Amino acid sequence: MHLIKITGLWREAQTGGGIHLDQKTCSSFLLGLLLFGLSLFGIQFAMATEEPSYRILEQSEPFEIRQYDPLIVAQVEVSGDLSEASSAGFRLIADYIFGNNISVQKGSPSITEPVPEKIAMTIPVIAESKTDQASWFIQFVMPKQYRLDTLPKPNNPQVKLVQVGAQKMAVIRFSGFVGEDKLQEKTQALTEWIKSKNGVMVGSARLARYNPPWSLPWTRRNEILIPVQ
Repeated sequence: MHLIKITGLWREAQTGGGIHLDQKTCSSFLLGLLLFGLSLFGIQFAMATEEPSYRILEQSEPFEIRQYDPLIVAQVEVSGDLSEASSAGFRLIADYIFGNNISVQKGSPSITEPVPEKIAMTIPVIAESKTDQASWFIQFVMPKQYRLDTLPKPNNPQVKLVQVGAQKMAVIRFSGFVGEDKLQEKTQALTEWIKSKNGVMVGSARLARYNPPWSLPWTRRNEILIPVQ
């Protein structure tokens, strides 16, 4: 509805209907309209895309305790800071799911005649820092329709398919862009909440991002997850 109203104002300005915009204002108006449309697309993208199954065991905004079902991830290890590793890791795994693989589904030709298989994109994209802080694991969760033995085999040896068992996770949810300072801030807040409940952490923090990169800050869904007993 808001987009329709904005479009109507733009048309009125074009046709001289009482609103007069100079060239600079028109350019800013169009940019705002474009960003608004992309943000709406980002929301729809997140709503329409498969994500891991979980049950909420406890909730105290912005915190939750969740019980996750078993899942499979495609994972790469990449070096660099959060931004560099996220970009490099995303490209490597996107290359895998978009067809740089060999299908193992029934009816596929033998290995001498490899056939690629496209895999649906899911959310979130997960980043987990290694203990040396110099490299990261970047992960895509694989669609629920697959088992480990039915997923296409990666052509790139950097891409690993990993079975992850059921996990209980403490979670903090927030919006906006995420740099390493924000990551540290939210991880500390979640850690303190876990300790306040006498919880026991059994793994390292990981960052989960749910939106495409063009999403506006306030539409973004980000989470820090820490495994707990």
